[in-house]
Amino acid sequence: MIIRAKSPLRIGLAGGGTDVSPYCDLYGGCVLNACITMYAYATIEPRNDSKIELISADRNEYQLLDSATELQLDDSMQLLKGVYNRVIKDFVKKPLSFTLTTYVDAPPGSGLGSSSTLVVAILKAFQEWQNLPLSEYDLAQLAWDIERNDLKMLGGKQDQYATAFGGFNFIEFTGSNVLVNPLRIRQEYINELEFNIILYYTGISRLSSEIIQAQVDNTKNKNVFAVNAMHKLKEQSFEMKEALLKGELNRIGTILDESWKNKKNMSSIISNPIIDNIYESALKAGASGGKISGAGGGGFFMFYCPKNSRYNVIKKLSEFGGEFRRFRFTDLGAESWIIK
Repeated sequence: MIIRAKSPLRIGLAGGGTDVSPYCDLYGGCVLNACITMYAYATIEPRNDSKIELISADRNEYQLLDSATELQLDDSMQLLKGVYNRVIKDFVKKPLSFTLTTYVDAPPGSGLGSSSTLVVAILKAFQEWQNLPLSEYDLAQLAWDIERNDLKMLGGKQDQYATAFGGFNFIEFTGSNVLVNPLRIRQEYINELEFNIILYYTGISRLSSEIIQAQVDNTKNKNVFAVNAMHKLKEQSFEMKEALLKGELNRIGTILDESWKNKKNMSSIISNPIIDNIYESALKAGASGGKISGAGGGGFFMFYCPKNSRYNVIKKLSEFGGEFRRFRFTDLGAESWIIK
């Protein structure tokens, strides 16, 4: 028997950063994101030799461990171990023996929510195998709890909910409460978005925790400049929602451009001269706006290229040595199935 699960990565269209505590606890946060056809995968193969085999195929990591009710959380494959520990603690109550293989279509630190998406995919595989009683909200909340509390990883709340639900979502954060509002966007608008949006991987790795910690500190210290920037990012999530629902797609590039300017005001390490050069070059080539996906500092850039400007933008950005990723939007969230 083989148990498989996959969970989609997401691009953040507006409001990113307002889902991070303590900002969302103090002021309430709103984000708008959309899932795309790039995935995190998890495969479980049950064993009967009292061993746990962990394989991270994309990162070339491997461990063979004795089965136990709790695995030691060292610096290797923490996400895999953290999920297992919580599944045993909350549901199964006894050791399991299996091989767990994972793979993510985007590199770590890409800004597409890869870590959280992988946690949800692993949880979904365990849910399928052990018949765990988890709704989409339960799945997302448990994934968030594992990352933020069990593993002490810094980050926001949007990624877990985006990948659990799939589609275009306007997500509101008020204290500990999270409300996912799926958006019904006309298919012709989605088709145009897929044509006009370019997803460009800069090849620059970044440590999101450092950037997020700076945002957290700015909020705690009541840095007026940074907090006001987050207020504006939240407002722009409402503007983006209106533009998408009404089909006012010519507004999207402008909203992204304003969002990027405000995002850079949240922390001095969100951008750098290389990133700024890439951005300005894309605008000169015809893009109407764009932003780094995720915390910033590197990873994937998203550019909105109206009319037929995508070709000129692609040609110009090719000079920087990054790579382009084709994608489509998907309405499907985390999925699992069994092969017998």
